[in-house]
Amino acid sequence: MALVRRHPWVLSTSVAMVEDGIADGDVVDVVSPEGQFLARGIYNKKSRIRVRLYTWDSAVELDHAFWKEKIRTAIELREVLGYMASDGACRLIFSEGDGLSGLIVDRYGPYLVIQPTALGLGKRLPIFVEIFQELLRPAGIVVRKEPTSAGAEGFDLPEGVVCGEVPPLVMIAEHGIRHKVDLHKGQKTGFYLDQRENRLAAARYLRGRRVLDLYCYTGGFSLTAAALGGAESIEAVDSSERAIALAREGARENSIECVRFSQTEVFPLLETYVSQGRKFDAVVLDPPRFASRRGQIAQALRAYHFINRLAVMLLEPGGILVSCSCSGRVSRTEFLQVLFGVAEKTGRTIQVLEQRGAAPDHPVNVFCPETDYLKCFICRIL
Repeated sequence: MALVRRHPWVLSTSVAMVEDGIADGDVVDVVSPEGQFLARGIYNKKSRIRVRLYTWDSAVELDHAFWKEKIRTAIELREVLGYMASDGACRLIFSEGDGLSGLIVDRYGPYLVIQPTALGLGKRLPIFVEIFQELLRPAGIVVRKEPTSAGAEGFDLPEGVVCGEVPPLVMIAEHGIRHKVDLHKGQKTGFYLDQRENRLAAARYLRGRRVLDLYCYTGGFSLTAAALGGAESIEAVDSSERAIALAREGARENSIECVRFSQTEVFPLLETYVSQGRKFDAVVLDPPRFASRRGQIAQALRAYHFINRLAVMLLEPGGILVSCSCSGRVSRTEFLQVLFGVAEKTGRTIQVLEQRGAAPDHPVNVFCPETDYLKCFICRIL
């Protein structure tokens, strides 16, 4: 049984009986068929994850003091990592990674974005707002809803500023590069914080290269490659007009002139460039999540194969491929198999130079493999 191995989810298929009178969002004890205490968590009959677990100690109550200590411990990690600079950004709470299943909190300078992804923690939102006000005294807190999680969990909550003031755009610094972030309507909570260290790692391979950056969002990989990697030229593409506008503002803010941003769909662009015989020295692929449910894995693998195969066809011999997947349903082994299939299909040799994951403010909980969701493979193509 997974929960005995301290996995924080009790799935609906593992529940034999529920006592009468238990409501969604209630704290419950999970017990064995013999009545022995196993763990304590929060119940939600609407969700496939029937109970989210937070303690395996029967003496521990899920009260205000419990949540505060969990949050304090998470903040201490980010302080140790050096991610708490006044103009910096980081993930403060990474759900299961910090023992707080169903809660995402990101810090952007003096502002916080709180994103509950579970009904039980959504119901406790005022508690978390109070704790963060006490521990960090933010200038403002925004609440964001992740539609897929909210739908799966069967809850809704109002979005927007819940305390203080949060401007339409905020400026953060990452590796000395300034980025404009939309905390109200940007993707995820406004910025892909999980790629923080991967952007820097990729830049080290891009000096003097002609780079194609696909699914560039607000230009994280591109601006880092230009400012710190010394790339010769970069063509950066995303389908979002708003993201491209912010990327261009970021380039101007950092006096970067070697990046050309354009709004277009990636799949047809790849096909067009291959048919035209275009060539690059490096391609960065950081697509959105292709698989959010188990039933979408096969489709996602086909999509990853397609974009990686065409990207490889665009690369000069000795070129660099930075290929990412944020689909937690797709394992590292499966993603490596995609690259194997691409090598077979194209007749090119693919050397994997680095296999990377999310930045350390997204800690992997060894009891919950799902927290190891991000794959970033840096490869040399011969």
